[in-house]
Amino acid sequence: MPLIKSAIKKVRKDKTRTARNKSREVILKKIIKKVRTSKSTKDLQAAYSALDKAAKVKLIHPNKAARLKSRLAKGTSSKK
Repeated sequence: MPLIKSAIKKVRKDKTRTARNKSREVILKKIIKKVRTSKSTKDLQAAYSALDKAAKVKLIHPNKAARLKSRLAKGTSSKK
């Protein structure tokens, strides 16, 4: 348990950020799963947007977002 005031605040902020990031990760994974199971380009566009936002707020690395977008596009084009 931290004793210094700033360390106590950091623990509090970390707990909040962890919860926020966890919920964002769950939403992102649901969107990606939805794209993989459906053939809709509308879902693909929503996934692109979600991946870009996740990379922007440093939830995932930008290169990972690009890699996932590429794989999702490849998967949906082969379903048509």
